[in-house]
Amino acid sequence: MAKVVTYLEMNNATDLRPGKVVPELSLRRVDVGLPLVHAINAQVGAPHGWRCASRTSEEWQELMRSRPLRQYRFITLKDEIVGVANVEPHPDGEVEITAFGLMPEYVGKGLGGHALTLTIRQAWDMVALESPAVRRVWLHTCSLDHPNALRNYQRRGMTVYRTEVEAE
Repeated sequence: MAKVVTYLEMNNATDLRPGKVVPELSLRRVDVGLPLVHAINAQVGAPHGWRCASRTSEEWQELMRSRPLRQYRFITLKDEIVGVANVEPHPDGEVEITAFGLMPEYVGKGLGGHALTLTIRQAWDMVALESPAVRRVWLHTCSLDHPNALRNYQRRGMTVYRTEVEAE
């Protein structure tokens, strides 16, 4: 079966349509060198076939070397880790949300909209590369991701700019 990859973007921070607020939900930046970062990313990504779910320690080291600006965040509810929100600045004021998702046991509990709102806000607040300010936040999702992922991105104000079909 073919995999559909959808690319979405937001070109103005004022386009953000916040999700329902979950008062005790927050984002916490973490050091990528912590083994827990790899484990949590793998737990979030495993049900969807994310590459991080099967990365070896050596592959994580190579990723850290090749992507030194990528930032890793845990989505937390009170003090409990419930997901990941990773972002990476690119030249010309672009910021990519490289990973976003909840751990399987927290899916369907009304956390995704607010977690994505926080992630997009932090992306807009990052220091831009080769630009006076962030001018674009983007990400991609695919048909293997959670069925509500694309809808959540669009509800927050992101728009589709490209779709690709990849043969498996």
